[in-house]
Amino acid sequence: MAYRWTNVVVGAGGYAPNIVFSPVERGLAYLRTDMGGAYRFDAKARRWVPLQDDNGVPSYMGIESIAADPRDAGTVYLAAGMAARLPAAILRSTDRGAHWWITPVPFAVGGNEPGRGLGERLAIDPDRPATLMFGSRHDGLWRSDDAGLHWAKVAGFPVTGLGTPAPRTSHGGVSFVLFDPSSRTGSGSRRIWAGVADPGAHHLYRSDDGGQSWQAVDGPSPALLAAKGAIAADGSVYVGYASDIGPSNVRTGALWRFDRAGGRDITPPGFIATGSEGAFLGVALARSAPGTVAVSTINRYRAGDTVWLSRDRGEHWSDLGPRSRRNVSATPFLLHEGKGADFGHWISGLAIDPFDARRLVYTTGATVYATDGLDRSGTIDWAPWVSGIEQTAIITLISPTGGAHLVSGFGDLAGFVHERLDRSPQPSFTDPYLSNTNTLDYAGTAPLVLVRSGSLYADRPRDATLGWSGDGGRSWRPLVVPPMGTPPRREDLVGEAAITVSADGGTFVVATPEPRLTRDRGRSWQVPEGLPGNTRAVADKVNPARFYAVDVAGGRLLASTDGARHFTPVASTGLPADLSGASPRNREAQSALVATPGVAGELWLRIGPALYRSTDFGHRFARVDGGLAVELLGLGKGGTIFAVGTLGQVYGIWRSDDLGRHWARIDDDAHRWGRRYRVIAGDPRITGRVYLGTDGRGLFYGDRVGESE
Repeated sequence: MAYRWTNVVVGAGGYAPNIVFSPVERGLAYLRTDMGGAYRFDAKARRWVPLQDDNGVPSYMGIESIAADPRDAGTVYLAAGMAARLPAAILRSTDRGAHWWITPVPFAVGGNEPGRGLGERLAIDPDRPATLMFGSRHDGLWRSDDAGLHWAKVAGFPVTGLGTPAPRTSHGGVSFVLFDPSSRTGSGSRRIWAGVADPGAHHLYRSDDGGQSWQAVDGPSPALLAAKGAIAADGSVYVGYASDIGPSNVRTGALWRFDRAGGRDITPPGFIATGSEGAFLGVALARSAPGTVAVSTINRYRAGDTVWLSRDRGEHWSDLGPRSRRNVSATPFLLHEGKGADFGHWISGLAIDPFDARRLVYTTGATVYATDGLDRSGTIDWAPWVSGIEQTAIITLISPTGGAHLVSGFGDLAGFVHERLDRSPQPSFTDPYLSNTNTLDYAGTAPLVLVRSGSLYADRPRDATLGWSGDGGRSWRPLVVPPMGTPPRREDLVGEAAITVSADGGTFVVATPEPRLTRDRGRSWQVPEGLPGNTRAVADKVNPARFYAVDVAGGRLLASTDGARHFTPVASTGLPADLSGASPRNREAQSALVATPGVAGELWLRIGPALYRSTDFGHRFARVDGGLAVELLGLGKGGTIFAVGTLGQVYGIWRSDDLGRHWARIDDDAHRWGRRYRVIAGDPRITGRVYLGTDGRGLFYGDRVGESE
């Protein structure tokens, strides 16, 4: 079944650790992201093109390094792998990323690990482009002499690696590799530099014999790690140092220049004057204007992150921050935290266009900014350079029966009401503002009433993690659940409690350890009898008195006919005795129990990969998956069902028009997005419309080709 898939526009939205310009073709640039793959800028179309939408290996969407060939504009390499213990590969393309040769490698790659802003780890010898080097996190320095097809460990490199780290930890490893273009021989560069971001006595090494032997190069205090490096045409090397691999927890840093006279501290005085807070994870040189250097800070909380610019190899510096102005009118979502467009956070990608020294770009944890005004003495104007980039993690979404067709819950960005799918949304998920929206629900017959639950970064104060809206999500009010337990505790502030709203919007039920319900918008609360703690209730989408819940421990379906005041077991037939497969994996997981919009008493229950349906309020169930092993389920208009799952040996996105008896695949081999799917839902008002939330490639909507509304 042919479907057309389109990104819902946000405009970037996630962490892009670095951006790399092609040194041989004007206007050609590549962007790497930590969990959404790589992008290429198409100068003719004036937009970014995703390069890995056909990838079906989840780990390969984490890009740790990118290298553009110094001679051939069509050739580009990616170091792909999400984290240690996950598959890793070097990808090579000769057509600007339209197609890839994939070479699995024996070393781990950490595209989504701490330290992903270091680099670049992957480097191409400009004197012999078939020679590549890769600085691994855990296993030393590696080399390929056949364009990435085969790799061997560099035996002479003194830092051999620390081995695979413990779970949820990481190593910095060999943080960058630089071939000296001034040391060409015609058969390979003789001088090579490598930085190291693991604890030790030395953090910078140089080889003068093509990588056979290496010597340590003295720099700042051994407490500072070599984080980012750049090399000029004359062989001068600029190194940004940091106390930690980042992007968080960086306390201090320094900037050094190394040339034939030795190493020298060229840290901007303004950085020192403000307490040397944070570090330098962005270092860029202007190829067309020798001596021009730019550096960016990261984790400079008190003074704010900034970019410094030097025209004389770091002898004197200008702080661009105070004279910078940002226009985010094309991506207003950036104002989601309720403050103006600041300089940005997690700035680790910084680049000067090799063909235009006026053009400087930098990446943040949420966007990419660009300016053409480095030659100006006054105000420097910046704007997001993100058209085509959609790099977000969607946790949950709903398509209500009225109001906006799509309301989403994001990781890090809170969530949005999507009035239009082709424009970046205005922020509205405030009061309370929550960085993550974990659950959303709407009232089936009063769809402008919405409820949400979420969580906030641990270092920020919170008064509520629950909210409700009466205008379709355009404005919100917090819900505060009174303390419970002994000693009394605000269990709702933990951020684990899902919230549900009745069909008429009059009753809210919260899945705290001692469940609570309110019928007066949180002014008073009651305890639902018979509903186990931490159990998410599901409201019938038509009958406001009816709620349902799965008691996994008791192996039974529960129902309420009095607006969630009392829950009693349903004598259900057709279900297995073991309901553990309906238990949520975490607070962000979709509910295994779903009520059909517009149909009273119709329920769908996923137990593991099996799908069951009831049309009589849960009394009788029939298995209806048609052999599809279901992972995610969504309901659309006119009884259409959408699912993510496996049929036979084929994993994909599926549609059924006969209540699950038969399924047609609606994705294809060009649209797999790493198979990193989080949530799916049909549109109850548009025939065949489906919404899909990914973990890193943003939010999509799909329409069947030729199907009318």
